[in-house]
Amino acid sequence: MLPEHAPFTSDQRQALDSLLSSLDPIQRGWLSGFLAASGLTTASVAPAPFAAAKLTVLYGTESGNSEVLADRTVKAAKKRGFQAVMKNMSEISPADLAKAANLLVIVSTWGDGEPPETAVSFYKEFMAFKGVLSGVRFSVCALGDTSYEKFCQIGKDFDSHLEALGAARISARQDCDVDYEESYATWLESALSALAPATAAAVSFVSPAAAPAVEYGKKNTFPAATIDSVVLNGERSSKETLHLEFSLASSGLSYEPGDALAVLPVNAPDVVKAIIQAAKLTGNEEVEVKNVGSKLLADALREDYDITALSRAVLTKLAEAADSAMLRELLGEDARERLKAYNDGREIIDAILDFAPNGLSAAALAGIFRKLPPRLYSIASSPLAHTDEVHLTVAAVRYETHGRKRKGVCSTYLADLVKSGDSVQVFVQPNKNFRLPADGSTPVIMVGPGTGVAPFRAFVEHRAALGSPGKNWLFFGDQHYTYDFLYQLEWQDYLKEGALTRLDVAFSRDQPEKVYVQDRMIQQAKELYQWLEDGAHFYVCGDANRMAHDVHEALISVVEFQAGISREAAEAYVEDLKKTKRYQRDVY
Repeated sequence: MLPEHAPFTSDQRQALDSLLSSLDPIQRGWLSGFLAASGLTTASVAPAPFAAAKLTVLYGTESGNSEVLADRTVKAAKKRGFQAVMKNMSEISPADLAKAANLLVIVSTWGDGEPPETAVSFYKEFMAFKGVLSGVRFSVCALGDTSYEKFCQIGKDFDSHLEALGAARISARQDCDVDYEESYATWLESALSALAPATAAAVSFVSPAAAPAVEYGKKNTFPAATIDSVVLNGERSSKETLHLEFSLASSGLSYEPGDALAVLPVNAPDVVKAIIQAAKLTGNEEVEVKNVGSKLLADALREDYDITALSRAVLTKLAEAADSAMLRELLGEDARERLKAYNDGREIIDAILDFAPNGLSAAALAGIFRKLPPRLYSIASSPLAHTDEVHLTVAAVRYETHGRKRKGVCSTYLADLVKSGDSVQVFVQPNKNFRLPADGSTPVIMVGPGTGVAPFRAFVEHRAALGSPGKNWLFFGDQHYTYDFLYQLEWQDYLKEGALTRLDVAFSRDQPEKVYVQDRMIQQAKELYQWLEDGAHFYVCGDANRMAHDVHEALISVVEFQAGISREAAEAYVEDLKKTKRYQRDVY
């Protein structure tokens, strides 16, 4: 209560006492900050300072999404009075978590239930950790992709193990699909609201800022004009690899070598038509699209929905929409292997034909889809070499399974539907885990077969533009020298100029026995190891399922035999390269 000598009338004291008693610590802190910022308090009556509660936002990221959300979480927490910091899982140990009284975890799941590249070591150590975390209050935001069976598995693992170690869950785990904005926002509000009573920090009053100029990004994609599109392969090649150039003029978007460009595609007309026919509809029906409004079904299928990727989540919705007992049986716990076999090589249209033979209503059809997600492509250019431009190297995906022709949604959108001058909706996705060394004199080894060569074109262009003295060694591979040597003339020019120190190639189909980039690494083991000993950074980009694994094994073998040490010691050597960020991967 206000003292009687306070400079207020009796009625004013009574009104203020009533108001102040109804406020929580956050509200009182905000009010004190407002009065101070407005010049309405003086030193003689200044309120006692509050102690800001500490909050740790821990993230594990592969493509950068978790890091972006962690940064947004820290900023939101600071506005609420928390003393918030963000920590990469690669920079912390499980024992450090005991010091985090308030902990928010944002982590993605990669591939088939794997942790992000930079979080592998921490994840393994944490899951084996037996310490007591009874003083920790936590919540987990898990990022994933429902097209994978082990959706958000790493987030689920962190959530359950934190609880097992005695930490107190203050807000339910949120599992986010590729369209994570709404789910993330729900989780953030829930988590910060649950933590709010733990802080009594004074929140400074900030005057409303003027409305910002148009900013392009994930929430507001930029319509980039297509400058050029060229097929890089020879006519007799079995591949179709595109070099695409887009204008970023007037976008305000910027990027660094190693970053990705997100492309928001539209679905192909023939795929849309097939889905409509399978559901026994015309496409002229109207449907409600979330956050968009009413649209014709055909337009919504083309522009808004993922109409190809088959997953348990899609099949669960389809089972209800079609009232299919057969599909419900396939989704049973005892039929997981059968479900996995069914999903292999099939798309949503197959499931509609198999389990909804009588068709679906327009609303029911639209209800089974998730939002059409953007596709990320490693940027193949340096901003220093191509002002206001961004380049991509994209392989058009076309194949046949179960008697039906298939094609990649975004790759064939770029190959078949985008012409010179057309606008493509894009935004830049930073990747701080795939960066050139800060010191331009550091040697660099790059392994990039096929379209995996894209970021290394950017690396070499960038170092050439900067005049960096560091040596650059590229391992490139594909099927045929004559037809599939991507950017061959550019590499040869860089070799002549000295911007590229060494180039080793592997063309798998040019001889009876197949030869791959990892084979070239083994052949050049002595020099490769010497480069590593001289401080070289080692980079890999491309297929995660086979190539990246095989290159990793080859790297361990190079170290093992050249250093004359055990397999275990070689693995530790390579792991140290990762921890010191001298071994970085951009795999997909």
